[in-house]
Parts: sequence; structure tokens; C-alpha cells
Amino acid sequence: MNSRILPPRLPPLAAKKSAVLSVLDIGTSKVVCLIARLNPSDSSETLRGRTHRCRILGIGHQRSRGIKGGAIVDMDAAEAAIRFAVDAAERMAGVQVESLIVNATGGRLASRRYDAKVAIAGRAITQADVHRVLEACTSRGEQQGRAVLHSLPIGFSLGETRHVQDPRGMVGEELGAEMHVLSCDAAAARNLMLAIERCHLTVDAMVATPYAAGLAALADDEAELGAALIDMGAGTTSVSVFSGGHLTHVDGFAVGGNHVTTDVARGLGITLADAERLKTLYGACLTSVTDESETIAVVQAGEDGERPAHLPKAQLIAIIKPRVEEILELVRDRLKLAGLPTHAGRRLVLTGGACQLTGMQAAVKRIVSGQVRIGRPLGIKGLPESAKSPAFAAAVGLLVYPQVSGIEHFRPSRRGAVADAQAPGYIGRVGQWLKSSF
Repeated sequence: MNSRILPPRLPPLAAKKSAVLSVLDIGTSKVVCLIARLNPSDSSETLRGRTHRCRILGIGHQRSRGIKGGAIVDMDAAEAAIRFAVDAAERMAGVQVESLIVNATGGRLASRRYDAKVAIAGRAITQADVHRVLEACTSRGEQQGRAVLHSLPIGFSLGETRHVQDPRGMVGEELGAEMHVLSCDAAAARNLMLAIERCHLTVDAMVATPYAAGLAALADDEAELGAALIDMGAGTTSVSVFSGGHLTHVDGFAVGGNHVTTDVARGLGITLADAERLKTLYGACLTSVTDESETIAVVQAGEDGERPAHLPKAQLIAIIKPRVEEILELVRDRLKLAGLPTHAGRRLVLTGGACQLTGMQAAVKRIVSGQVRIGRPLGIKGLPESAKSPAFAAAVGLLVYPQVSGIEHFRPSRRGAVADAQAPGYIGRVGQWLKSSF
């Protein structure tokens, strides 16, 4: 596969410089374009890892078309939705978008951890040795038909000594490193880039949605102590685990809020639009004593609506509850299957539009266990009230990503012609990661 179609790499945002960035969140239910100015700022207590403060200049969102399970299934429809969202944001911001950062939700996201060791022979470790061991890790993460989205160093070891913060200048016989590699189907990444390029736009970087949501919704201490972020979208549900300040695991499956809506439509014999309205207004995933006595008006599909039927609210909840429980049981099982340490799943943060269903926190606490909170975008100014919800966490996370992209390591041979022009800054980026991560 030609390397130029693989996701491009984004150089880190200069800590002392302002910038105007455009991002595009392509989801199953909505397409969101944000244009923001990032100004250098002092780190806060809760968001110490951020170098800039974001202020939204323009926002455009459009009902998603041509997207299923986070992947493009109709190129023309997806292109039209992207054009509308970008155009609305451009009008509001008074800025013309030429390139943007986009998220990747579909394409069977896969999370693997690799380690490698290189001989040092008792001398002092140099920056070149750090590069050599990270390169050895990265080479193991490349697979046919897969596009590497993120290649994140987690830590170093020196002989038997693990959790070494900065190995440079230390002496030892063997330097080891551990790396988390996050990939998706190359075809899904290519189609996403093609849809954007058809709008005469350039892709600056492609970011995995679970990673972006975590960057927006988690405070630094949560990422350090260990937290699992559950992003409940319309077509997909994903889990990202942060520990020691690093993204350590990602998993996902193509079941989400749209499946709940479809169940309601089938169970009550109503249109999808009416099912979504009933779910939003009256839906819940916990029963209450008033559900039998409280009624909701339902218009059967194909009827004129003059004589709606009145059904107990309990009937609606009886349809919603099993599907929500199924999704949460899948989340629980994926976390257990990954063999994650207990502390990583103890703190749970919910994002995505589907997590706003009444009673979701209690259901997560009961089925997945742990301390649970709703994760909204943190540390951003200028968002309208309607966008300060968990549904916009991934979009805001795309604005945070350029502030942390410097920690990643990618093989020069896989970065393409554009990225090669940025190659001289690589050593500096690794140095920056060593300074900022430990």
C-alpha cells in the first residue's frame, strides 16, 4: 500500500505560539466542525499537560449521512455532510478552512503493546539509543492492511529496573522500552481521507476517537491514577484506558445509541424519528414506581397522528433497558478480557451522546462497577451551551491533540513526503516527551 494514503503525522504545536486550528468529528449521528484559536497558557492544576487555551471561533454541525458504525458507506452523502458542517463553521468564524484534524471511529480499532530491548554495553545512554529502542518497538507494530494511528511510548527499563523516567545519561547493559500502538483498517482510513479530500480539504492528522475523547474529558490526575473512559456514540461504543498519564488500551464495538432507537421503533411500531424523540424525552435505563401510571403518546408508523395511542412509560423503558444492559455488559467483558489491572477500571468516565440517557450512571455502576461520572469537555471557552455536553468530547479532544502529538514515535519510512519535511524535529519531540511525561 502506498504510504502517502496513510494518516499523516502532525508536528507538535509550538508552546509559545498561537494558532488557529480546524477539526472535524465525523460520527454516525452527526458531523461537527470546530474552528478555534489556541493561545499559549500556563498549566492549570487539573490540566497540567495542556500548553494552550482553546477558544471556539466557529462551530458547524450537521446530521451525519453516509456513515455507519463510524465508517463511510456512502461517499457522496458523507462528502455533502462534511461540506455543510465545514461551511457553517467557516461562516461563523470568518475563516476559510484549508486543512483539518479528523477523528477515526470505525475501521476496527486495535490496541497492541510492544516492547523491545537494545544493548548499551555499560556506557551512558544517549538520545540516539532512545531513538533506537523506540524504533525497534514501532517496527513490531506494523501489520499488512492496517494503518497506524498512534504510536505512544509508555516507559523505559534499564536492565531489571523498570519505570525509568528519563534514561538519558544513565549507564547500563540493556535499554528497554514499551510502546502502545493503535491502528485501524487502512481501507477505512483511506476512505475517510478521500471523503475530506473531495471537499478540497487536507487532512493534517487522524486521531482515534477514544483517545480524543479522553484528552478532552479526563483531568490529569485521573489519567495518572487510572481511569477507563467509555465513549457511547450513536453507532459505536469504545473504551479507552489511561494509566500513569498514558493511553494504555483501546477497544470498541459497533453497538450504540442508534441500536436503542431501532429497538424502540420496532417494539412500538413507530418511525425512527419518533423513536429518537421518545427516547430523548422519556427514555431511561432504570425503572421507577411512576412508570406504569405515566403515559406517553405514540403515533403508529403510517398513521396520520390525529388519534395517537397512549402507552405506559414502563413499556418504553422495558425496550430500552435490555439493550443498554447488553452494551454495558460488552464493555465490562472487554475490560476483563484485556486483563487490565483493577485500578484502571475503578474510575469510569462516560462520554458520547448515548451516555445522557436517564439512569445511565447508575446502570454503569451496577454492571461495570466503579466510581462513575459524566465527562464533559474540559478547559475550553466559547462553546455554546448545547455543545458543552458529553456528545462533543471527541470534537474538543481533537483540539487538544496537537498539544500532545509530540510524544508519538513513527518510523520515518512510513511518514510520507510531507512528514519527511518535519523529520529534523524528531529528536526534539522525544526530548520534549521525556521532559513532560515524567
